[in-house]
Amino acid sequence: MQLGTAVLLPALRNPVILAHVVATLDQVSAGRLILGVGIGLNVPSVHAEFQAAGVPFERRVGRMLEGLRLCRALWTGQSVNWDGRWQVEGGVLAPTPHRAGGPPIWVGGNLQSSRRQVGRSFDGWLPITPNPEAWAEQWAEVACIAREAGRDPANLTGSMYLTLSLDDNADRANERMNKFLEQYYNQPSTVIRSWQANYAGPAEGATEWLARYEKAGVHHVILRFVGDHERHLETLVAAAR
Repeated sequence: MQLGTAVLLPALRNPVILAHVVATLDQVSAGRLILGVGIGLNVPSVHAEFQAAGVPFERRVGRMLEGLRLCRALWTGQSVNWDGRWQVEGGVLAPTPHRAGGPPIWVGGNLQSSRRQVGRSFDGWLPITPNPEAWAEQWAEVACIAREAGRDPANLTGSMYLTLSLDDNADRANERMNKFLEQYYNQPSTVIRSWQANYAGPAEGATEWLARYEKAGVHHVILRFVGDHERHLETLVAAAR
């Protein structure tokens, strides 16, 4: 069983503290941690979160990338000197992660810049937006970028973050989905559902929907259930048999 974040915003955290927390969690889980990261959605609620943390929203990409580089340097267990947004002199992290070099880092986001970062520097891609056909096209782009960077795309993981509301009554399923998304993102559900991959309806339709992503080549699916998680999981498993 894997343990992951979907997704954590490194720009909001001091990377030295983040590196220590992640290393400890990787040790506790015996190397079963996957670190899903993102820059944060461009929505009012996330802007407010950055403001409350005292972090400029417009500088979040650079902060995330530099912060993760610093984390990886500290995860080696070697003495680190860092002169950038953060200042470190002879810093040595202990304990180091269970796995040498730290846990795999999967980058969320559907922007071309996110795919470029994955192909060049990270271990996986965790988008929330594309339909299966778009996912396949964009994953081919990630693989191409990886090869150009001298990396083997076979070592990267292409995943997908999907939200489901299961109910034999489609109207009831959609009502739950809309309520959940509006509470979570503080935006109209029609706006969120226009760009975020989601399904509301009977379990049989959900299995067909998920099969399209499998056919597109998705390696790993992260399912976010709208309430009553145990019932959703049992219902989906039964429908897939």
